[in-house]
Formats: sequence, C-alpha cells, structure tokens
Amino acid sequence: MVVNLLTRVEDVIPKWKIVPTKDVIDAAFKDPTKREEVRTNKLIYQDKPRLKTALEMLRTSMSLEDSLHEVTLPFFVLHGEADIVTDPGVSRTLYEQAGSTDKTIKLYPGMWHALTSGEPDHNIEIVFADIIAWLDKRSGGENAHLLNVARPEPMQPRPSAQSLNGANPVNLNKRQQEQKNVYSNYLCGWKGCRMHHHSAM
Repeated sequence: MVVNLLTRVEDVIPKWKIVPTKDVIDAAFKDPTKREEVRTNKLIYQDKPRLKTALEMLRTSMSLEDSLHEVTLPFFVLHGEADIVTDPGVSRTLYEQAGSTDKTIKLYPGMWHALTSGEPDHNIEIVFADIIAWLDKRSGGENAHLLNVARPEPMQPRPSAQSLNGANPVNLNKRQQEQKNVYSNYLCGWKGCRMHHHSAM
C-alpha cells in the first residue's frame, strides 16, 4: 500500500528525500581510512535516497529476480558474507537460478560490501587475484568454447613479392593488418598488457 501511494507522487516530487536508510558508507566500508576518504569525496551522494531513485531500484530488483533464469552468459559473483548493505542470499539465488552453464560464486567470510575499495589492502588483493584468475582461465584458446568464440584458422604464410604480381600495396597492407588483428588479442592483468597469438595459447 505504501509503495502504491508513493508511486502516485513520484513524478510530482521525484527528489523527495523520504527513504529512511542507515549510513551506507559506515555499513559498506570496513577500513576506517578508506571510509573517511569516501566521506570527503564531494562527488559521492551521501544523503537519503530520493523517492524516484528508490522506486526505480525497487522495480529493477523485482524485475531481475523474476528473470534470473534467463541469464546464460558466463559470470562470476563475488560477495562479502558480512555485507549488511546487500543480502548475500541474493547472490546465492542468482547463482542457483541462472541458466548459465559457466557460473562461479565466491563468498568472502568477514568481508563487507565494498570488496574492491573498502576492505583492508590484503583483502582487496585477494579479491582482485580471484577476479584475474577467473578471467585468465577463460581467455585461453582451450576455453574459447565457453564464450562462444570461434577459433580462427592457422595463419597462412605471407605471400612473396613474386606472387603479388600487380596487387595494390595499399589493399595488401590493409588486409595484412586485419589479419593481424584477428589472430592476436590482449590480456591485461597486474603484469600489464601482453599480446598473445592464438597459436601460442
């Protein structure tokens, strides 16, 4: 009943700060130093949620819950078990109901909501290491089928000058560049970007 009432006035007073909430910053950021850095950031909204924002979030959450079974892409869910901003049970439900064949869930005991920005540094390193390991495992040629990526045919030998005859050099350079882009990809991690050829993966 309350939601129905608020829905009727959301377009009239969309910015009404009526939603009662606890301090999200205190609840999300475990590390005191990082918490204070967030508090002093003028770009971060720190007031109560506005009426229309809260209603849109509610609608989106309900829509997502009704369509979890339609999720088929590979995904990795990470959630702190001590998170009081977002219920870890929601992540478990996503993992259990999603139609994806390649899905992973990782729950971190004692960690809060802001896994990659609000935890002590050693915890953040653990989280990022898990993310990079998940991505690296799926970026190799042997796992290309998981992402529905067609593996290219082996590269053909570069034509000799004698076989070019009257070929247009401009068109040739363009074709060679396109071929180079197809057979190479970038993998980026803590060690920086590295170019790998599929034949070596």
